[in-house]
Amino acid sequence: MSADRPVVGELKDVPEPPGVSIVIPAYNEESVIRQCLIAAIYQSVPAEEIIVVDNLSTDRTARIVRQMQQEYPESPIILLRQADSQGLIPTRNYGLNHAKGEIVGRIDADSVLEPDWVEQVQKAFADPTVQAATGPVVYYDMPMRRFGLKADDKMRQLMLRLAKHQYHFLFGSNMALRRSAWETIRDEACLDEKDEMHEDIDLSLHLAEHDLHIQYWPQMVSGMSARRLEDSPRDYRYYVTRFDRTYKAHNVKKMALKAPMVVFFSVYFPAKLLRAIHAANAAQGGVRRGGM
Repeated sequence: MSADRPVVGELKDVPEPPGVSIVIPAYNEESVIRQCLIAAIYQSVPAEEIIVVDNLSTDRTARIVRQMQQEYPESPIILLRQADSQGLIPTRNYGLNHAKGEIVGRIDADSVLEPDWVEQVQKAFADPTVQAATGPVVYYDMPMRRFGLKADDKMRQLMLRLAKHQYHFLFGSNMALRRSAWETIRDEACLDEKDEMHEDIDLSLHLAEHDLHIQYWPQMVSGMSARRLEDSPRDYRYYVTRFDRTYKAHNVKKMALKAPMVVFFSVYFPAKLLRAIHAANAAQGGVRRGGM
C-alpha cells in the first residue's frame, strides 16, 4: 500500500464541530423577526436550535414565530416567553440559560446573518482557548453596504489595537460564547436595572475578569439595521455614553477605550444624512415601479 494513502482510522481523530444555538431576544419585533429567522434557517451548516425569547410583546412577534414553526417544521425554531420582567438583559439571560448547544450565539431580532455564519462560528471556536467570539456587521438598510462592512471591520480592529489587545469587546448583534463560559459569569453579569450600560460590553468585561479569551473573527458577519440613527441627538448621545457608564461600573479607566464613543459621535450626522437619502431614493424607486 502506498505511504501517501490516507489511513481510514485517521478520520476518527477529527473532532466533531460544536453544536451552535442561536438566541434572539425579541420585544415588539413584528417588522423584522421573519427576515431574521429566515437568515438563521438558511445556513450552510444548520444551527442546533434557533431560540426566540419573546419578552411581553404586544404586537404579532410571537404569532409570526409560531407561523414560521409551521412553515419550516424541519427547522429547530423554539419560542420561549420571558414574562417575569421587561428588559433586554433578563430576556437575553433566559435564552442563554435555556440553550443546549456547546456554543451559544446571541443576535438581535433585526440581525440578518450571512449564510455561513454558523459555519464561521464553528471555525472560530475550533481553537479550545477561545471562549467567546464576535465579528463585524453590515448595515443592510444603508447605501454602500460592502464599503460599510469594510469600515466596520477596520474600526473594530483599530479598537483592539488601541486597547493593546487587553480588552476584546463583544458586539450584541453578532456574538457567540461557550456555554461553559456563560455558566462561569452568568451570576455575576450586571442586571443593569436602571438601563444605563451596554450589556454586551458588560459581558465582555466579566469574561475578561475571568481571563476568558474573546476572539475577533472577521469572517463571522451579521447584517443589522441602522435604525439607531433614527434616534434624536439627545437619545443617541445617551446611547453612546453607555460605554462610559459601563466602564465606570467595572472601574475601568483606560482612556483608549473611549475611542468607540468618539467614532460613534463623529459618524452620527453624516450617517443619518446618508440613511435619509437612501430611504428617499428607495421610496422614489418604489413609486416609479408602481407607476409603470
